[in-house]
Amino acid sequence: MINIIKGFLIGIALVIPGLSGSIFAVIVGLYEPLIKAINNFRKAPKQQLKFLTPIGIGAVIGIIVSTKVVLWLSQRFPIPAYAFFLGLVLGILPFIWKKMRLVTFRWWLPLLPVFGFILIMGLTLLGSGHSESYIQISALHNVQDFGQMLFAGGFAVALMLIPGISGSIMLMVIGQYGTIYNAVGKSTNVLKHILGGNFVAAQQDLKSVALILPFMIGALIGTILVAKLMHYLLAHFEGQVYYGVLGVVIAASVTLWQSGIQPALPVNLTLSTYLWIGVMIIIGVLATIFLDKPDNDS
Repeated sequence: MINIIKGFLIGIALVIPGLSGSIFAVIVGLYEPLIKAINNFRKAPKQQLKFLTPIGIGAVIGIIVSTKVVLWLSQRFPIPAYAFFLGLVLGILPFIWKKMRLVTFRWWLPLLPVFGFILIMGLTLLGSGHSESYIQISALHNVQDFGQMLFAGGFAVALMLIPGISGSIMLMVIGQYGTIYNAVGKSTNVLKHILGGNFVAAQQDLKSVALILPFMIGALIGTILVAKLMHYLLAHFEGQVYYGVLGVVIAASVTLWQSGIQPALPVNLTLSTYLWIGVMIIIGVLATIFLDKPDNDS
């Protein structure tokens, strides 16, 4: 039961842009056991499945419960919501700085955050040619939609395995945050329509829910391929990894401002608008620092 609750907290973190599901896993003491369970799954599948199942159930419940609320806030109050999300991202910086100090400085280390920044901003530019609507793909129509969701699942989960990286932010970077969480939100509508006998509406919403399948396949592939690599890198090159993470976080911050805050800014900016943004950023920073505190004490 306790692992279901911990999984629930991780699920909520997966939905909120800026919060890292892996950071929550660290906070509740599950990060290293999760990596170990994934790496050793083939050796003892029953034992690892017994451990992973309640966490997975809790995470799914957390995602479903929080999805509609987060999407509604992002669309209805974009400036305070995204300013808070930006604060959550910036609050990760002390955690990253601590990890960067684990390695002796070398002249080439600053190249790693530059690479991370260019990589994420490059992916953002690739996604800028798509529709500017919040939900990029409303339903599974063709092979291209399947492929985009497959990539989204693998990309977001792969980077999410690094503590401090938000899978939601990574989905925003490639323009698929609204798509996947809209699909998850539609899953509750399907159940409601079925219970109400409205099978036509249920069938329509199922087209959106179908997007979850390729996303989960991609997530599974990303987890299998990257878990062992991340385990090795974090064990032997932890400081260097977080130099790269710094660039990713900076790029994610730029993306949040450009995609969430800037488009919603009024034509005539007032002091109250700046204060509103500043206060929400500060609240977000303090929230992340507070949530990361257990790991900082380790």
